[in-house]
Amino acid sequence: MGATTETSVKYLAEARTSQFTVQVFAGGVLSAFGHSPTIVIRDFSAVVQLNSEDLTKSSLKVTINPESLAVRDEVPDKDRREIERTMKQEILETSAYPEIVYDCSNVAVSKTGEGQYSVTCNGDLTMQGITRSKSVSARVALGEDSLRAFGNFSILHSDYGLKLVTIAGGALKVKDELKFSFNILARKE
Repeated sequence: MGATTETSVKYLAEARTSQFTVQVFAGGVLSAFGHSPTIVIRDFSAVVQLNSEDLTKSSLKVTINPESLAVRDEVPDKDRREIERTMKQEILETSAYPEIVYDCSNVAVSKTGEGQYSVTCNGDLTMQGITRSKSVSARVALGEDSLRAFGNFSILHSDYGLKLVTIAGGALKVKDELKFSFNILARKE
């Protein structure tokens, strides 16, 4: 995160009024029914340090608590519990890696309208103790005391050493790609 200056304004995400999800792509029996589970990220923080004089000098830090991930879709309770247990214990190993962090201080910005911007964050995503460069594009709307960012990005399990597992008695085989979608509301601190 960059140093706070008089031209810098801090925004904090409101996790309860924001949406942050992960689409898991499935193979196996459940894929025949078009069932690729959507996982909700319920506990995360996002801090934007916005430089009002030069938006490209802004920064972003997102921290996710992987224990908070939950299956959003309607699946039988037994399968839900198995998917969540496998995701937390075997794939993300949340006891050893209690945070997923995206840290960015390299931002490209183009104005698309009054208070509207197209933003590309070029930062580092750390998951499972592995850090990789990751670009994330978003559309951003700046209000008087709020900021809304929405977009999506994908990562591969294999880039972060995450296991590709079979869940629910072989009914769900996880594919390598994960697609994240976000619609984040942040308020001026």
